[in-house]
Amino acid sequence: MRSVEAPREWYDDLPSTQDRAIELARRGRPAGTRVVARRQSRGRGRLDHAWASPPGSLYLSILLPVAPEHPTWLALAVGAELAGALDDRWHLGPRLKWPNDLLLEDREGRARKLSGILLDRVAGAECAVAGIGVNVRVPPGGHPPDVVARTTSLEEWVVPCPSVDEVEAVVVPAALRAAEALAAPSGVERIRARCRTLLFGQGRPATVDGRLEGTIDGLGPEGELLLDVDGERMTIRAGDLRVEGMA
Repeated sequence: MRSVEAPREWYDDLPSTQDRAIELARRGRPAGTRVVARRQSRGRGRLDHAWASPPGSLYLSILLPVAPEHPTWLALAVGAELAGALDDRWHLGPRLKWPNDLLLEDREGRARKLSGILLDRVAGAECAVAGIGVNVRVPPGGHPPDVVARTTSLEEWVVPCPSVDEVEAVVVPAALRAAEALAAPSGVERIRARCRTLLFGQGRPATVDGRLEGTIDGLGPEGELLLDVDGERMTIRAGDLRVEGMA
């Protein structure tokens, strides 16, 4: 795998770092190649959700190899490694919301989104593309009111607030470590253990896609969400999860 010195493209304005990185993956660019933008006009999250991308935060997409034995763990592994790296650097204590968000709990006990991860598999390419957004500084009016209520940013937690470049220097090695861990002997066991420890909402009521209601019962062997629904354990492989305690 290439190191953090792999090719880096930087843009002041770009429709989507993810779309550009997918294009580079199709061209056979090496693992570690990344695309960074100051702002995005068509940023996207999971399930085709729009990703508000005002200047001041980190918008990055990076090419990562996928371990053939454990392809479904990559997004969770990136989240777990990033949570650990942010905690080591700024003592934040992030929690991992299945399948791809990092949350911080405020003084009122509300869990708010700090970071999101979007993983795209690219047909015919050796690498997947992990899109990583971290809220660093959010200008007034940068997010719609409903988004402001559900999110947080590093400027609320870290004094002085780090620069976007400082955050990128934390994020990139974490993403590369996640891919390396899944490719290593016994690496997936370590990732499983970390994700289960970091999982937000264990034992709490939750809904999936606004319909299925149950209690979070952990993670399955391939990163599936386990939901207890009226005493029956159900396996959730995809969906929009809402957990009691989230803002």
